[in-house]
Amino acid sequence: MDALIFLIIALPLAGFLTLLFFGKRIGEPLAGYLASATVGTSFVLAAISVLEFIRGDEHGRTVELFEWIPSLGLDATLLWDPLSAMMTLVVTGVGTLIHIYSIGYMHGDPRYGRFFTYLNLFIASMLILVLGANFGVLFIGWELVGLSSYLLISFWFEKPSAAAAGKKAFVVNRIGDFGFLIALMLIFANFGSLDFGHVFEEIHEHAGIISVGTATAITLLLLVGAAGKSAQLPLYVWLPDAMEGPTPVSALIHAATMVTAGVYMVARTGVLFELAPVSQGVVATVGALTALFAATIAMGQRDIKRVLAYSTISQLGYMFMGVGVLGLVGGVFHLVTHAFFKALLFLGAGSVIHAMAGEQDMDKMGGLRKKIPVTFATMMVAWLAISGIFPLSGFWSKDEILAIVFNRGGGYLLLWVIGLVTAGLTAFYMSRMMFLTFWGAPRWDDGVTPHESPPSMTLPLVVLAGLSAVGGLINTPWKPTLEHFLEPAFELVHQTHLPAGGTQVVLAIVSVGVGIVGILVAYQRYVRRDTQLEEGGIWDTLLAGYHVDDIYGRTIVAPGKAASEALAFTADAKVVDGGVNGLGALVKQVGGMMTRLQTGFVRSYGLGILAGAVGIIIWMLIAGGSLI
Repeated sequence: MDALIFLIIALPLAGFLTLLFFGKRIGEPLAGYLASATVGTSFVLAAISVLEFIRGDEHGRTVELFEWIPSLGLDATLLWDPLSAMMTLVVTGVGTLIHIYSIGYMHGDPRYGRFFTYLNLFIASMLILVLGANFGVLFIGWELVGLSSYLLISFWFEKPSAAAAGKKAFVVNRIGDFGFLIALMLIFANFGSLDFGHVFEEIHEHAGIISVGTATAITLLLLVGAAGKSAQLPLYVWLPDAMEGPTPVSALIHAATMVTAGVYMVARTGVLFELAPVSQGVVATVGALTALFAATIAMGQRDIKRVLAYSTISQLGYMFMGVGVLGLVGGVFHLVTHAFFKALLFLGAGSVIHAMAGEQDMDKMGGLRKKIPVTFATMMVAWLAISGIFPLSGFWSKDEILAIVFNRGGGYLLLWVIGLVTAGLTAFYMSRMMFLTFWGAPRWDDGVTPHESPPSMTLPLVVLAGLSAVGGLINTPWKPTLEHFLEPAFELVHQTHLPAGGTQVVLAIVSVGVGIVGILVAYQRYVRRDTQLEEGGIWDTLLAGYHVDDIYGRTIVAPGKAASEALAFTADAKVVDGGVNGLGALVKQVGGMMTRLQTGFVRSYGLGILAGAVGIIIWMLIAGGSLI
């Protein structure tokens, strides 16, 4: 079984290396088949390996690969427990479907082989992250995921916007990673180890091993890293621009890989967050505010992919609310269901864009229900799921988070209200997207003839639609299968529980009612009244994302650029280089003067020796006289 765990990572990594050297020669479509096969096989191996948890034969173990950094007590070790197993199934399962979809979507691209090379690297990187048994291995995967996202977001680098988006994602994530690194330094300074098992057992067995202040500092710094990777306030700005990459990349980033890394990391370190009540409140508050903030921006977007991008930011906010109040199961449960319906929404959007000859502006769509019926039918499932309509998957996971936050009581009730309002806004903007895309009169440009996507693209949509419909049944109030499955991973954390059954029912009814209201408002506006995309006033502000990028540009980017230019062209060029060049010139001048003493004539050297000897004798006479 240990060999299977290793192979789960090794197969996508081998696919990456093979395609890196031979991808262009292998070509289309074999490169896509090879990449899909490696990830698909990893999913099968993960499914086989997870059976031991389902049977109750095993609760978790580590797999040592090799000694890595002995001075830090770090080994290249993998952790196979229910949490890492669940994440592995999501990454490889959804990743396989996205790979298969990409075979058709990337047809004809001149860099077809390179695209699948990067996709395999992305999957392998995320698997290293979720399977790492210590913070060191996790951080390696963390950084490789950042590299992979840069390569894929800027895949069409000939477009200036794509190149800029890749750099933006890379830079913003480095800011978050700075906080993460400091947190790891504090963990090592206080525990003498970066191993999960050692750190968490020390906390469990020795109460007060670290102070509340230290725990708060560590967890808040971990939050900085998580906010960068999972696009939370204020480090969310890279994710909307990540839409510049091919649509399968968007689906992979948003559904199964990069943006879920922060949620996973907070859930994995729940033992630390339990020691820091302030950090719990900060995480939950950041999540709630991000969810609301991004949902309002999504209401004003015209690009179908940007609607979904802000939707992802908002849904990640729900996950942070869940893990923030120590409802760890609820947070990762929504991570799983969100992977299903968000991957479906992005791949469905890609199918729409494919049908519309590359058009992404919803103002130029409409009336597509009968033209692309499979895409329409499957996206309807995802639309209702993310809107929280019973009994689809999003209903179960979103309502569990809201119920846990409600049950925390106190000031957290305000966060519950924010989450409820966000649920209504989510139903509205997702309905707006669907109605503008599939209902109403066609608004297509001349020459556009919409058509359904090939089977390689529609088959993953059908599978994801099925998962989006029934995926929530893995953790219902009367049969919390996922909660029992994850118990060994969270056994050291005292989690926040759901309220009593009657309260849950009332909260669920209220939540579903809010979602239905959001759908009906959008239906009245965009179908009954046939309202097109809005312009002017608040809508332009929402379209511009409240001008946050402009604010960052004026207050951070421009001053930073000016300071960099001053340091480069003044401090460095004139002061540093000037000093070095001046010293070099001085040495050269002194050397030139000294060359005059080297004439090459013996008589000159003899005269110099005589003068030196006379000087020494005179000095000795003077010195001797003074001594007498």
